[in-house]
Amino acid sequence: MFRNKIILIILIGLFVLPMQKLFAQDSTKTKKGKWEWGWDIKEFGEWIHWGKKMPTISLNYGFTDIEHKKITDPFAAANLIELKLGHTTRKTNRYAENILKYDFRYLYIGKISSGLTGGSIGQNQLGTNTWRFGIARSSGYGYKAGNAAVILYYTYSFDWSRVDFNNPVTDPQVQNTINRFDDSFRFGSSSEGGIRIVATSLITLDAGYERSIIFERHLFWKWAGSALIEAVSQGLLDSFIQEIFKSSPAAGPVVNFLLKNALSYGLYELRQEKMNWPFASAPPLSFDSFKFGATFTF
Repeated sequence: MFRNKIILIILIGLFVLPMQKLFAQDSTKTKKGKWEWGWDIKEFGEWIHWGKKMPTISLNYGFTDIEHKKITDPFAAANLIELKLGHTTRKTNRYAENILKYDFRYLYIGKISSGLTGGSIGQNQLGTNTWRFGIARSSGYGYKAGNAAVILYYTYSFDWSRVDFNNPVTDPQVQNTINRFDDSFRFGSSSEGGIRIVATSLITLDAGYERSIIFERHLFWKWAGSALIEAVSQGLLDSFIQEIFKSSPAAGPVVNFLLKNALSYGLYELRQEKMNWPFASAPPLSFDSFKFGATFTF
């Protein structure tokens, strides 16, 4: 999956870099007479006043690999379906008129199941059926031309998942690990990076790669410490990315996409052994998904 992730990032980068010239009008323009703060004070209000945004419905389908460091039995392939309901904000970036700032806040519900593949589960494979829901924010920047745009995004979510394991296992230690997740709602988190192609003001086509982890139990203070490390790291990146936008707005969307998703990917790799890295904790149940779909913005 690491190789697939790198390939996806490279392909998106190669696709979008030429768009800088295609969509460019005057990338050196900036809006005068405004404070150039790295943090937008309006963003706090955006979390509250969802009614001021454009209502949005998103449908996704995907393919998922499941892993746990202490479960040696192979997991059966699983597919994903997902519904997202929320509100979208699109506005021109302060540093260039052809750069779009994108923000999508939403609630979602989804299912990841071996039964969605349409195939049979192998005799020695673990079949799973997972229902999940959560709250998420997807944000990024893109290049626009009229109503069309190409957007590179980063998403972070808080999730609650219920995993049902279908096939019994013979190893008691493996079964004990499974029992910590089976038939119970568990807290977790996800991150996703990808590309959105705005075909019209109504329809957007999506493709992305998501990494999700489910905790066997929620150790609040350890989780909070780990989450704080990630939040501070992402915040420092935001400040650096704003400097990129100031000096070279056309490069900003690509740099934002690469840096924020690379940081998130690295932290999730570290959490494969310790779910609340760097604090001592058990490994999580991990889901890696390639997703594609359509979004309707009204």
